[in-house]
Amino acid sequence: MAKGEGSESGSAAGLLPTGILQAAERPAQVKKEPKKKQQLSICNKLCYAVGGAPYQVTGCALGFFLQIYLLDVAQVDPFSASIILFVGRAWDAFTDPLVGFCISKSSWTRLGRLMPWIIFSTPLAIIAYFLIWFVPDFPQGQALWYLLFYCLFETLVTCFHVPYSALTMFISTEQSERDSATAYRMTVEVLGTVLGTAIQGQIVGQADTPCLQDPNGSALASEGTNHTQSATSLKETQNAYLLAAGVIASIYVICAVILTLGVREQREPYETQQAEPMSFFRGLRLVMSHGPYVKLIAGFLFTSLAFMLSATFTIPIWQWFLTRFGKKTAVYIGISSAVPFLILVAFMKSNLIITYVVAVAAGISVAAAFLLPWSMLPDVIDDFHLKQPQSHGTEPIFFSFYVFFTKFASGVSLGISTLSLDFAGYQTRGCSQPARVKFTLKMLVTIAPIVLILLGLLLFKLYPIDEEKRRQNKKDLQALREEASSSGCSDTDSTELARIL
Repeated sequence: MAKGEGSESGSAAGLLPTGILQAAERPAQVKKEPKKKQQLSICNKLCYAVGGAPYQVTGCALGFFLQIYLLDVAQVDPFSASIILFVGRAWDAFTDPLVGFCISKSSWTRLGRLMPWIIFSTPLAIIAYFLIWFVPDFPQGQALWYLLFYCLFETLVTCFHVPYSALTMFISTEQSERDSATAYRMTVEVLGTVLGTAIQGQIVGQADTPCLQDPNGSALASEGTNHTQSATSLKETQNAYLLAAGVIASIYVICAVILTLGVREQREPYETQQAEPMSFFRGLRLVMSHGPYVKLIAGFLFTSLAFMLSATFTIPIWQWFLTRFGKKTAVYIGISSAVPFLILVAFMKSNLIITYVVAVAAGISVAAAFLLPWSMLPDVIDDFHLKQPQSHGTEPIFFSFYVFFTKFASGVSLGISTLSLDFAGYQTRGCSQPARVKFTLKMLVTIAPIVLILLGLLLFKLYPIDEEKRRQNKKDLQALREEASSSGCSDTDSTELARIL
């Protein structure tokens, strides 16, 4: 019996691969090879950056031209137009956290967890965007038509933009590579704002209705004396808006294809471990109770209210600056650099040279405002993962709420500025404006931004993640990844040993 058992053991041992036997006999002698640093090529970063253009191009076209289109081209009454714009913005803000939670509950596929949302939302978003700029034949239901497709498009573009924003955490595990990719992305997004405005403006700008002075001397839009000429001009304007929509829709598709083909979504090693399902409110509570995230959002909420402009060429400079001196230092220097120039505008008479100088200064400061929040948000998420190691899949919630607060800032700034101009006596499509309107505009672009900038910088004093803390988090995360990888390898070896036996 003993001999038979020994023979069976020797026979079974002979069937096992040598590597598995050695691993089983000397598990302590297995030496970990140092993990190579994940480097993203310039091509990968460019492909990732291009994915940010669709949101900016369509957003600028809608932001600058939708109100004019509804009133002058679709000829929707002003009350219905205001309802469409308000409800559309409110719905857009509401869908960000909802889509973020749905993405966090999604399963990983062969394409990843985020990429399927980007791929399948793109064609539907294109159709909805094109129908926003189409004038239906039934005048009684036009308001409902535009409200429906405006809300539908905002939902679908959220299904694109929220997973794209969260993709920052899954293109690389290296903080420096994510920061570099974010700099590429911000540059392309700034160019996207310029591109969207330029395309829409150049195509439809030729259809502007001239303004005439009324008998009392105030500037009013021309009513048009010839009905036939007016109808022809209106039809040409409608076609121009459709052409612009087609061009922007093509850009949307091209950018989505480049992003899908050029970026590969990577899964964190510790996310392969099983975790208990998380409800929406529990995930929301964990995210909103994380101190660094709340302070980051609050600080940039006020600076976003101050700046809704664009800047291009200084983003690479700020990327170098934050790498060299740290992100918190870059926030203070970058955002506060526009304050002296805003004061200059407030107290000096109109001057073309001063206007150019202020524009350049504002562009430098806004470049920092574009780049830094998206570069600091991954640091906050890394800090959250260290404090909540069992909470997986929360990245879309973080990014969706940041997008929500950004849109909230945009909506508040638009509402305050519109109400202020209305109280000041702004004349729609007038050739000139009263002196009170000019004074109100000067206050909106100088004093209000200065107050909001100072308030935002005061809140940044409470932001706890400095360069030392960030480097320590990086080391701790790397240790967590190596531990998860080692655990995964051990489980695989055990499974293979049991299968062969």
